[in-house]
Amino acid sequence: MAALKIGKVNWQSKLNKAAHHTSDYSSTELILRRGQPFNISLNLKTTAQSWDNFTFIASTGPSPEESQQTKAVFSLSEEGSNGWSATQESSEPRCLSLSILSPADAVVGRYKLQLQVLAGNKLSSKVLGQFVLLFNPWCPDDDVYMANEKERQEYVLNDSGIIFQGVEKDIQEEAWNYGQFEEDILDISLAVLDRSLNHREDPALDVSRRNSPVYVSRVISATVNSNDDKGVVEGKWSGRFRSGTNPLRWSGSVTILRRWHRARYRPVRYGQCWVFAGVTCTVLRCLGIPTRVITNFNSAHDKNLNLSIDKYIDVSGNNLHLSEDSVWNFHVWNESWFVRRDLGSFYDGWQVLDATPQERSKGIYQCGPASTRAIKEGDVDLDYDSPFVFAAVNADCVTWIRYSKKRKERIYSDTRKIGKFISTKAVGTNARVDVTDNYKYPEGSLKERQVYKKALKLLGVKRPGKRSRIPRSRRGFSRAQPAQTPSISGKLLLDASPVVGQDILLTLTLKNLISDFKTIKVKLKASAILYTRKPKAEILQLHRSVKLGSEEVKEISFKISYSQYKNSLVDDRKILVTAVCQMKRGASLLVEKDIVLQDPFLTIKVLGPAMVHKPVNVEVTFTNPLCEEVTDCVLRAEGSGLLKEQLRICVERMAPMETSTVEFEIIPYRSGTRQLQVDLVCTHFSDIKGFVMLHVAPTQ
Repeated sequence: MAALKIGKVNWQSKLNKAAHHTSDYSSTELILRRGQPFNISLNLKTTAQSWDNFTFIASTGPSPEESQQTKAVFSLSEEGSNGWSATQESSEPRCLSLSILSPADAVVGRYKLQLQVLAGNKLSSKVLGQFVLLFNPWCPDDDVYMANEKERQEYVLNDSGIIFQGVEKDIQEEAWNYGQFEEDILDISLAVLDRSLNHREDPALDVSRRNSPVYVSRVISATVNSNDDKGVVEGKWSGRFRSGTNPLRWSGSVTILRRWHRARYRPVRYGQCWVFAGVTCTVLRCLGIPTRVITNFNSAHDKNLNLSIDKYIDVSGNNLHLSEDSVWNFHVWNESWFVRRDLGSFYDGWQVLDATPQERSKGIYQCGPASTRAIKEGDVDLDYDSPFVFAAVNADCVTWIRYSKKRKERIYSDTRKIGKFISTKAVGTNARVDVTDNYKYPEGSLKERQVYKKALKLLGVKRPGKRSRIPRSRRGFSRAQPAQTPSISGKLLLDASPVVGQDILLTLTLKNLISDFKTIKVKLKASAILYTRKPKAEILQLHRSVKLGSEEVKEISFKISYSQYKNSLVDDRKILVTAVCQMKRGASLLVEKDIVLQDPFLTIKVLGPAMVHKPVNVEVTFTNPLCEEVTDCVLRAEGSGLLKEQLRICVERMAPMETSTVEFEIIPYRSGTRQLQVDLVCTHFSDIKGFVMLHVAPTQ
């Protein structure tokens, strides 16, 4: 019998990619999803006597083994031991059309497909080619299956999004370019897995475990940060960023991932929580795991996991670093959707992942996946890292004034402050969706109290755990020990919405709640802070004495001038104002106000219809917010499907308060709804950002 010779292999790439929802990947390689058949055709140079002697071998990883599910051997006549199969679709004398099916729990990654043919006593082998196999949210048997098509479009196929930032009373939206389908991003996402500690310790075992979204997502949460394994992004929360990029300057993941790859996997400097979450979302969506970005406002970092965040200040309102606990204005993490075979079906669904390096888990800076159902029910004994996430959304917040080493006073205790307005982008729109109910029962409810006590017990916290309630009429104000009745109340209010470059006008309102005459010493302080609420620079300090008669109300107006804050808010736009109010008798009062300065508007106009491969002009208008000349600004633009590389345009000079217009051309290369981001970068003020959504029509 003559040996069978195989000519051209037709991978039917266009048809397979469309069927597998992978057409958007900018790659000539065949990209498939597991648990779903794909078709190939073999053109034969000789006529086959029988198809029964055809054996296929699909393999992945450095040391493929059938026992580790990294190698599958299967024939046309019977299913392989690992669930792979091949069926003959149709045949002509010299053409064989096949349908090959991978199991829904196959290892994801790059595969090699071989054909072995037995002709008489001679066994010949030919490599047919390679393909990449991804998780499949469209397959009901896949652990990442998501039933709703609109959700699949959002959490797997949407390559842009919104990350919410700011403070709980001033939530702001920031556009982010995920770009999971851009050129090289799939290869880089696979490289993220290959650079993990697990892979370096035992490559074959690591690859064999890549059939599980629990395993893959946990590895990525470790490898996106650089702390243990020279991963993608190096974090930095203090000092200057001269040896890298200020985290506020990033607008998407593509530039970061490419820079990491091109620098031979040297960590990219620098990132903060939204950067880690944005990059993680890109990699997970690229690999086929439904993923979204979550923002938790007033997010607790409970270092000792006792579910209490203790903050100490002195009599002037200065932070005393007597505790490693902290409360961030916001913290950003991810949720991915998959079943939890390790925990039970009750815990299926959204799973928290946090790549920001905060605490070690099993010796490595990684966090999750932690089931949101486990967090809501207080099941903090379940894998992975559920105590840390539970504390982030549920811990108590207690503030103390420390008068001396021997004397301190508890002036503020709040069970409702932590874990507010937990937010994500809506499906199909840029609206904010509040998902707080996924994480906890209503604050102050009986069920919430029961869950909190359950978590304390499971954590073995040996403390009273008193969660003193703040009456609705007093919420937002401060008070002394729970048993005492507050004698004054206070509130800080802005006279107008604060804008970069302008003075900030505030009013402190104090009210005597009882009939006794009061003399109050007020110490006002304003500090530039990071989003972690860590003070960066003192801006203002004022002392006032206020006399209050029976139930009298008085106002103290004060100003933070631009000249006072301009040098402290170059990178960020956040100010914390505190007022410590002390009396000879009775409890002290602490009043706080978070201020986020608003940027001037940046407007973006697309000057005509957008169509694939057709140039269209974009006009950007922006204003120098300062009463002084600024120089050496740069306008940057990026957007998946619109610009293959980030566009940079120099704006050499802008006069005081000058409005400028810049026009540039884009040539869209992908149809559908696209996000174009524009960012004005200047050393004189924090970035001015904007974005526009545009519909790109296919070429007619």
